[in-house]
Amino acid sequence: MKVLVTGGAGFIGANLVRRLETLSEVTEVVVVDDLSFGCRENLDGTSATLLEGSVLDKELLSQAIDGVSTVVHLAARSSVPRSIAEPMATHEVNATGGALVLEAARQAGDVHVIVASSSSVYGSTDVLPKHEGLPARPISPYAASKLASEAYALAWGHSYDISVLALRFFNVFGPLQSPTHAYAAVIPTFLAAACQDRPLPIFGDGNQTRDFTFVESVVDVLCQAISRRRSYTEPVNLAFGSQVTLLELVAELETIFGRKLAIDHQPARAGDVYRSQADAALLLELFPELVPTDLAAGLRATVEWFESTRPWEHQITS
Repeated sequence: MKVLVTGGAGFIGANLVRRLETLSEVTEVVVVDDLSFGCRENLDGTSATLLEGSVLDKELLSQAIDGVSTVVHLAARSSVPRSIAEPMATHEVNATGGALVLEAARQAGDVHVIVASSSSVYGSTDVLPKHEGLPARPISPYAASKLASEAYALAWGHSYDISVLALRFFNVFGPLQSPTHAYAAVIPTFLAAACQDRPLPIFGDGNQTRDFTFVESVVDVLCQAISRRRSYTEPVNLAFGSQVTLLELVAELETIFGRKLAIDHQPARAGDVYRSQADAALLLELFPELVPTDLAAGLRATVEWFESTRPWEHQITS
């Protein structure tokens, strides 16, 4: 089985590539990545073929998808603040790029497509946990672009009989997640600050909640979906129903580091969702064997990677 991973040099993609290479049924892994969020070094030690370029490049996609059984489409401009600063670029990569990947799969024939959507599509609803039957109410250009991407996936699946699975990722964290990008996620940002004895920046009061998901649990789902060629006619949450405030996250990190961590409260950011928690019922119905890694164990593994690799010393500027 040949697998194509778009965005495969990024955080989630590179973790997936490494796991795919341990599966006996996977004979080849191809990565398409423009290295704007990811980096070539994330694929060190793998045998994956890296095709450097954008998912907006139709010829590159046509070349990459040749002979592929499954495409895992992870490539995206994955930041709410960045989308507010650059809305049209976000739309082009996330929405148009997603459609181009689906069209390449349609033209190749008999290709299974897994698309990464986002919990941000739910917006700031007060209903928790967030289940797939809730109306989508995106409040940022990023969220709108991910809603478009998953809608295209389901439309291509219905219109062209393509096997598709749209997964709504929540707050994924773990090794290989860069803290140096201008729009870095909260956990790598906190860890980089803690490792350098700097205050942890919190935008707002710190009582906003997130459903943090360790990357290995996400990879478990993706690999099972690839192996079983799993599809579904509606989007599926990919998280496990935890609800952790940022202040509670800081407390967990204080336990791991064994010391008090200073906090720098900053103004809340436009477009940020205040409360987030997944309803995992559908996910566990489709993948009943899943056993997620708990937050404390995932944080410990991530801290170990941070302390051993010192990723804050490797600047990503794009």
